[in-house]
Amino acid sequence: MHALCALLPAGISVRSKRGTVQCVCTRPLPSLASHSPNFCLVAWLVLNIMEETPSEGGMDYRVPGAVSNGETVPAYPGMEKEKEEEDQTLERGQWNNKLEYVLSVAGEIIGLGNVWRFPYLCYKNGGGAFFIPYLIFLFTCGIPVFFLETALGQYTSQGGVTAWRRICPLFEGIGYASQVIVVLLNFYYIIVLAWALFYLFSSFTIDLPWGSCDHEWNTGNCMELQKANSTLNVTSENATSPVIEFWERRVLKISDGIQHLGSLRWELALCLLLAWIICYFCIWKGVKSTGKVVYFTATFPYLMLVVLLIRGVSLPGASQGILFYLYPDLSRLGDPQKTHQLSVCACTLSSLYIKAALSMMACFPPGPAVPKAPAGAVPLLLGAGKLRRCQGPAEDPQLCRHPVWMDAGTQIFFSYAICLGCLTALGSYNKYHNNCYRDCVALCFLNSGTSFVAGFAIFSILGFMAGEQGVPIAEVAESGPGLAFIAYPRAVVMLPFSPLWACFFFLMVVLLGLDSQFVCVESLVTALVDMYPTIFRKKNRRETLILLVSVLSYLVGLVMLTELFDYYAASGMCLLFVAIFETLCIAWVYGAERFYDNIEDMIGYRPWPIIKYCWLFITPAVCMATFLFSLIKYTPLTYNKKYVYPWWGDTLGWLLALSSMVCIPLWIVYKLSTIKGSLRERLRQLTCPLEDLPSMPGTGQPLPSTRAGLLMLTELESHC
Repeated sequence: MHALCALLPAGISVRSKRGTVQCVCTRPLPSLASHSPNFCLVAWLVLNIMEETPSEGGMDYRVPGAVSNGETVPAYPGMEKEKEEEDQTLERGQWNNKLEYVLSVAGEIIGLGNVWRFPYLCYKNGGGAFFIPYLIFLFTCGIPVFFLETALGQYTSQGGVTAWRRICPLFEGIGYASQVIVVLLNFYYIIVLAWALFYLFSSFTIDLPWGSCDHEWNTGNCMELQKANSTLNVTSENATSPVIEFWERRVLKISDGIQHLGSLRWELALCLLLAWIICYFCIWKGVKSTGKVVYFTATFPYLMLVVLLIRGVSLPGASQGILFYLYPDLSRLGDPQKTHQLSVCACTLSSLYIKAALSMMACFPPGPAVPKAPAGAVPLLLGAGKLRRCQGPAEDPQLCRHPVWMDAGTQIFFSYAICLGCLTALGSYNKYHNNCYRDCVALCFLNSGTSFVAGFAIFSILGFMAGEQGVPIAEVAESGPGLAFIAYPRAVVMLPFSPLWACFFFLMVVLLGLDSQFVCVESLVTALVDMYPTIFRKKNRRETLILLVSVLSYLVGLVMLTELFDYYAASGMCLLFVAIFETLCIAWVYGAERFYDNIEDMIGYRPWPIIKYCWLFITPAVCMATFLFSLIKYTPLTYNKKYVYPWWGDTLGWLLALSSMVCIPLWIVYKLSTIKGSLRERLRQLTCPLEDLPSMPGTGQPLPSTRAGLLMLTELESHC
C-alpha cells in the first residue's frame, strides 16, 4: 500500500472499500500529476484486491500477524472462517410444502395397529356395531386431542417440551412425560421391524421356510398344513404347525422365562441394526430429509394394501371372512363387561436377547389340555386351529376381559399417536398460517378409513384360510404379532406364488412401522434441540445427536424386556393420564377461548365450537373415567395361568409406567418449590404464558410485555 502511495502525487486521496486512505508521499512526482485521475483508478483497484477478505471469496495478500489500517491480520484466516461457521446458530427449518407435512403425519399415525389390531377388535366386539363406540371416542377424544397437539406445535413453533413451557410453565412436565414414553417406544417398537425384515429376507426363496417341516428347527410334532380333508387327519393332540415352529424355534428361540437369559440372536441383531441404519438416514437432516422420505414410505404401503386387497377378495371364501368381520352384533354394546366365551392363549415372543416376550393376547375356543411343553421352552402355548388348543376355562376373568368401550378408547389413543409429542413436533415445522384444523380432520378420517379398508384385506385372506382348513374363522383370527407372523404367513403358504405375496406383505409391514418409528425419533430429537438450541442447533450437531440416540436405542433393544415394555411402558393408562392434563392445561389454565383466538389468528376463522367444549368437559371426563376403569380392572401380567411374572418383574413394569406419569406432578412440585413468593404469587407466575409467543390474535404483533396489551381474558384467565 505504501509502495503505491509512493507513485502517487502528494495529497491524492484513494477511497477503498474500508474507507479513505490518505497517501503521504515523501517523493512527489510532478511529471505524473496530470494523470492523477488514472492513478486514483488504478490505486482503487489495487487496494480493493489487497484488502479483499477471505469471506468474500478473494485471496488475502496481507502478511499474517501484520497490522493494516489499524486491523490485525489473522495468522490463520481459513480456520477463523470455519470457526465462525461452526459457531453460527442454524435456522430451525420448516416443511417445504404442505404435502410433506401431511405425508409425515400420515406415516406416523397409520401404522401396524391399523392392519393387525383394528380388524381384530372390530370382529371381536360385535363387527359393525363396534363402530358406534369407536366413532364416539373418535369425535370426543381422538380429533380434539389430535387437533390440540398439532395446533399447539404450529402456534409455538416448538417441540413437545418447550411448547408446554411457553404455554404454561407449571405444566411443562406434560412434555417430559410424553418424551419418556417416546424414549421407551423407541426401544421396543423397532424390534417389530427387525422381525418383519427377518421374514422379508426369508421370503426370497422358492419354498417358504415356514411351509414345511423339513428344517433343522422343526420337531417331531411338526405337522404340515394341507387341504381341509387331510388337515383333520391329525392323530396327535400335541402336533404343531411349521408356521409356529418357525416363529418360536427359528426366529425367537424362546427361553424359559424372564429369569433365564437366552443367547444373542445374531440374525435378529443384524436386522435390528439395519432397521436403525435406515431410520437414521431417514431423519438425519431433519425435515429436509424426512419430508422427502415420506413420499415413498407413507404412500407405498397403500399400494401394497390395495394389491393385497384385490388378491384377497378374489379368493374363494373371502366373502365369508368379510361377513364375519362386519356382521353387527348390537348386543355386545349393552354390557361393557361382556366378552367372548373364549379361552386365552398367550403368544410369547422373545426379544433379541431373550429375557421375556411380547404378549398380544389371542383368543381361541377352549379345547383339550395340551401336554407339558418340552424342556427348554416357555410353558405357554399358542392356538393353531385344530392342530393345537389352549388349556384353561373360558370364563377366566383375569385373562379374557376385554370391554367393548375400553377397546374402542385404547384403539383411538394408540392409532392416533396422541400424547406422544409427535404431533406437536411435526406441527411445529408448519408455516404459521397453515390451516392445521382442516389438515387434522382430514388426517383423522384417513387414519380411520385405512383401518376399515385394512379389515377387508385381512379378513378376506382369513376367510380363505378358514375355508381351506375347514375350521371356523374365529379359530384363525388373531391380533398383533400373531396375525402378522403366524396367521397371515400360514395363509400365504396356501396361495400360488406364495413367496411373492409374502414379500408384498412383509414389505408393507416394514414400511408401516418404519415411518412411525423415525417420526418418533424425530419427535425426541426435536424436543432436545428446542430445549438446548445453543448446543444442538449448530453445524453437524443434530446429526450427531440422532446418531447417539440411535446407537443407545439399539444397544438397549438387544437386552430389553419386550413384554414388560409393551404392557406397562406405553400402556393406555399412561396415555390417558397425559391426555387428562393436556386438556386441563389448555382448557382451564391457559384458556380454551384464548387458544381459540390463537387458532383464529393462524387459520383465519374459529373451528367448530364442539371441539372447545370437548376440551373443557367431555374429553377430560371420558379420559378420567377410562383411566379409573383401567386401574380398577388392572390384573398382573400372566401367561395363560402357567407362567406368572415374579414380583420383581411386575414391580419393574410399574416403574416403567410410573416413569412417565410421575413427571407431571414432580415438575409441578419442583417449580413451586424453586420460585419465591406466596403460593398465590407462584401459581400466578407459573400459569401465565411466556411473553415470546408468536403473535397476538388479530394483530400479528408479538405479545407485549405489559398486561394492558394482552388479549381479552375470561375470569379463569384474568390472573395473567
